[in-house]
Parts: sequence; structure tokens; C-alpha cells
Amino acid sequence: MAYEVTHHTEYHYPSTVSSSFGEIVMLPRELAGQACLRSELTIEPAPHDLRERLDFFGNRTAYFAVLAPHTRLSVTATSLVRVHDRQVRPSAEAELPWERAREAWGRPLSDEALDACQFVLDSPLVTSSEQLAEYATPSFPPGRPLLASVVDLSSRIHRDFEFLPGVTEVKTTIEEVFARRAGVCQDFAHVTIGCLRSLGLAARYVSGYLETRPPPGKARLAGADVSHAWVSVYVPGAGWADVDPTNDQLVNDRYVTTAWGRDYTDVPPLKGVIFTQGDVQDLRVSVDVVPVDDPE
Repeated sequence: MAYEVTHHTEYHYPSTVSSSFGEIVMLPRELAGQACLRSELTIEPAPHDLRERLDFFGNRTAYFAVLAPHTRLSVTATSLVRVHDRQVRPSAEAELPWERAREAWGRPLSDEALDACQFVLDSPLVTSSEQLAEYATPSFPPGRPLLASVVDLSSRIHRDFEFLPGVTEVKTTIEEVFARRAGVCQDFAHVTIGCLRSLGLAARYVSGYLETRPPPGKARLAGADVSHAWVSVYVPGAGWADVDPTNDQLVNDRYVTTAWGRDYTDVPPLKGVIFTQGDVQDLRVSVDVVPVDDPE
């Protein structure tokens, strides 16, 4: 599949902003099964400075500075992405008991496994706990394959938690989400990651997009009108496997990955600082992921 991805964010300010400085994480990564053929950032007013680099996790991150006075700030990322063969396929390593994955940290580590170690640790919005471990345990009986256990946990969270926009915000803690049993894709991902880390497994937060116009006969997925989030779990010897608890499925060719990190705080699509006397702003966000003909 090839997709044209458009992510538009627009701020309106009641008072003049003298300058704006921001960080953008909206451009798709290059990874196995995904190639970004073209990408462009459009910022209005025109920025005095705009530059891109790879962050600590290898995500494409752009920085901008708008120094002209303004009451409106618009940021649009447009990308053409080819996605293929993203469906997770069980491997011999994924069929090993999940306990073997937890025990992997006690052995000499490959470079990939060494990098995965950081995703076992707590992060700003995801803290391991006995409560999360207790919730996850029914999905992880002794000897069960890792991937099967993760899929079962994802399905239980999908059933037990309600997709309900507006009840949480970006700084809502995992304890609050667990108590409410409701939230959005970010919250579903954080709960899943917290459960996995509480059992000693490596799990990271993945942000990206979903196809907004599904093929005929296919259901529209939750979270398709905004940036989406899901979970990636490390399978020793096989790499990373992605699962979407919000939609109760493994990640496939209808997903576009932009970035990953420990939790949402590492990869918000847009964040920054403005200088103004006002304290009220109007924010509008739209996302469109449209299938297109592959140019090649």
C-alpha cells in the first residue's frame, strides 16, 4: 500500500504572540516494511529557522523558530509512504515461553537486546506496579508463548477499557487511567506497556497513523482521525512485534509509524514554547491517511 499522510495543526491566539519555538515529530520513519518516499513540512508564518535531525530513539524530529509577531500558527506535515508486509508473523522465537524473554536480560546481550533494556524501566507516564502485574498475570500462564500472551493481554484491555475521548489528557497517569477503565489510544498503549514492564518485559510506545478511509467491507478503526498510538514488545532473537490494544489487533499494512519512545512524553507530534501576554488558545488538529497509487 501507498498512503498520502497529512497532519495539520493550527493554533489561534487571542493576543499577539511575539515568537514561537517548536519541535515536530510527524514525519514517518524508515523501517522494515515502510519507506517514506517524500515528506514536507509547511509552517505559517514562515519560520526563521527550520532544521531536522534524528533524536535519541532515531525518530525524525524537526525544530522551528517563528520570530515574526503572529496570532495564528499553522504546522502541516505531508508525506508519501509505502507500507508492505507489516503483519506480524509468529517466529520460532516468538513461540518460546514468555518467561524466556524475561530471563534474556541475565545473559550476554546483542546490540538490539541491549537497546531494548531501557524499555523495561519506568518512564514519566508509565510506572510498573503490583496492580498492573496482577492484572496481566492471567494472560501469562507458565509456558505460554510470548506473542500469544501479549495478544491475549491486548484483547483483555480492549474489552475491559472503554474508548472514550475527553476523559483523560496527555499528562494523565497510568494509575488514573487504570482506575477509570477509560481513555484513548494513548491510554490503552500506556496500560499495556505498564503491564508488560511490570512482568519484566521490554515494551515501547509507538506513535503514527491509521488509514482513515478503509477498504470496502473493512471496519473503520478507532483513533483514525488523529495521530494514533500502539505498543511494541521485544521478542529476544526475533526483534519487535507491534500490537494495537485500542483496536484489538496486530499491526498491519493500514498503519504508518512515525516514532517510538518510552511513552507519549518522548514523541508528542508537536510541542513548544510561545511568548505572549494571552493565556487562551484555540487548537485544531486534523489527520488524513489516504490510499494512493504507488508511484513506482
